[in-house]
Amino acid sequence: MSWSLKVRTFAVAAICAATAILAVALAPGAEAKTLRFAFQGELKSVDPYQINESFSLSVNGAVYEGLVRRGPDMKIQPCLATSWDVLDPLHWRFHLRKGVKFHEGQDFTADDVIFSARRVLSAGSDLKGRIPADARIVKVDDYTVDFLLKSPNPLLINEWESWGMFSKSWSEAHGAAEATAMNATTPPYAGLHANGTGPFILVSHEPGVKTVWRKNPNWWDTPKHNIDDVVFTPIPNAATRVAALLSGEIDWMDPVPLNDQARVNANPGAEVLAGPEIRTIFLGMDQFRDELGHSSVKGKNPFKDVRVRKAFYQAVDEDAINKKVMRGQATPSALLIAPALFSRSKDFKRFPFDPEASKKLLAEAGYPDGFEVQMDCPNDRYVNDEQICQAVVGMLARVGVKVDLNAEPKSKFFASISAAGGYDSSFYLLGWTPTTLESYNVFQYIVGCRNEKTNWGGNNVGDYCNPSVDALARKALQEPNETGRDDDFAQGWQIALFDDVGYIPLHQQALAWGVSKTTHVIQRPDNYYIFAWVTMD
Repeated sequence: MSWSLKVRTFAVAAICAATAILAVALAPGAEAKTLRFAFQGELKSVDPYQINESFSLSVNGAVYEGLVRRGPDMKIQPCLATSWDVLDPLHWRFHLRKGVKFHEGQDFTADDVIFSARRVLSAGSDLKGRIPADARIVKVDDYTVDFLLKSPNPLLINEWESWGMFSKSWSEAHGAAEATAMNATTPPYAGLHANGTGPFILVSHEPGVKTVWRKNPNWWDTPKHNIDDVVFTPIPNAATRVAALLSGEIDWMDPVPLNDQARVNANPGAEVLAGPEIRTIFLGMDQFRDELGHSSVKGKNPFKDVRVRKAFYQAVDEDAINKKVMRGQATPSALLIAPALFSRSKDFKRFPFDPEASKKLLAEAGYPDGFEVQMDCPNDRYVNDEQICQAVVGMLARVGVKVDLNAEPKSKFFASISAAGGYDSSFYLLGWTPTTLESYNVFQYIVGCRNEKTNWGGNNVGDYCNPSVDALARKALQEPNETGRDDDFAQGWQIALFDDVGYIPLHQQALAWGVSKTTHVIQRPDNYYIFAWVTMD
C-alpha cells in the first residue's frame, strides 16, 4: 500500500517575500550583537510543556528543538530527525540526527525521544495532544525510533515543531521527569532552568522581569543569525513599548498598537513589519456547569440553551469591532480557522448582526430582561484584546445583558481558564493558532468534548460538546487526502458553529511587529518569534 503525506503549501505573499529575505539577509556577520526583544506579556515558564500558547512555545523554541521544524514558508523540515518513513499508515520510523548534544553535554539519542514522549503525556503537561495517547514508541537502536499507532494519523508530525526534546538524564536528575501544571505554587526546576539542543542556551530567567539567552557555540546546525545574546523584557504598557523602540532601547517588539503604526513608520530608525496572521480570535461560553458561575443566574446555566448562545452572537457587531477597534486591519471570520487554511471557508457566512433578533431569542429562552455575567479577557496577549472585550460589553448591554469585564494579564488569565485552574470562566475571549495549519487541530483542542487523559478538548474552556462533531473530526483523520478531510470538517463546522452555536468567531488579527531598521527578522503568519533567523547590522 502506498501512503503519501501531503503537507499544505501555505501560499501567502508575505511569506514568499520573507523567504527571499532569508536567502539574502541571514548571512552571519562577524560582529557580536545583542538582540533586545520586548512583548506585551511575560514569559511565565521556560518549560514548553507547561502551557500550549504560541508565545511561550515559540520563545522556548530557541532552546528546545523538535524532531521537525518549519521554515519561513511554513513547510516542514528535518530537525532532530534527519528523515522519516511511513512504513504503513500505522507505522512511522524516525531516523535521528547523530552527534547532537544537549547544552549541558548529554548526547541526544532515542532514549530522549521516548522519555520526551512520556513527559509530554504526563499529567501536568498542556501538550498532551502532540502524540496519540495510545501510541507505542519503540527504540529500534540509539538513533532510530518507531511510532506505532492504533489508527492512521496523516497529520502526526504537523505539530511537532513545538514538541521540544528533553534530556532524559537531566530531567530525572532535577526532578523534572514529569511536566508541572501552570498553577503550581512553587515554580518547578524546569520552569526556571532549561537544557535543550537548540541554537540558544538559557542564561537566566526571572519571570515577569527578564530572560537572557546566549548563542550555542556547539549547535549542530549552521547558524543563520549573527547575534550572541537575546534579552527579553516584558513591557505591558503599549506607549512605553513604542517609546523604547523609537529611542533605540529595544530592537524588536510585538505588538505595535494600531494607532501608533504610522508614527513608528515615520521614524527614521524603525518600521512596522505587518502581515496576515492565521490566529482566530473568538468568544466562548461555559456550557457544562449546571449553574452558571460568575453570574446573576442561580440554579441553571443560560448558555446551555442554543437560543442564548445565538442571541450573544447576533448582539456582537464584528464589523464595528473591525472598523473601530481594529482599524480595519482584521478579517471577520465565520469559522475558527483562517480561510487560507481551509478550502471550504467560502461556504460559510457569519450570523448577521441583529440586536432585535438577539432580544427576541433571549426572551424566548426566558431572559426578557437579560442577565448579568462576568467576561474574562487577557489585556496583554492579543491585538487590542481588552478593547475588543470592552466593545463586546457595550454591545451586549444594548440587548439587556450586563457584562462585568475581568481583564487581566495573560499569566493570570491562562492560569484560571486552563485545565489546572478548573476552566474557571463563564464567558471569555480567546485566540487560537492551529499549529498543524488545518482544521483538525482546532477540533482536537478547542471544539472537541474534553477528555483529560488524552487532552482532547484540552483548551475547550466552556466544554462545548457534541459527540457527532468529534466523530466527524476523527473520521477526517482517516482520510489520506486533503479534499476528503475538508469535506468532513465542513460538516463538523456546520454543526458546531451554526447548528449548535458552540462559539462566536470574531476575526483573524493582523501581525504588527516593530523593528529597528538595523534588525532583520522573518515574520511567519503563525506569529512565531525565531531568534535563529535574526541578523543585525
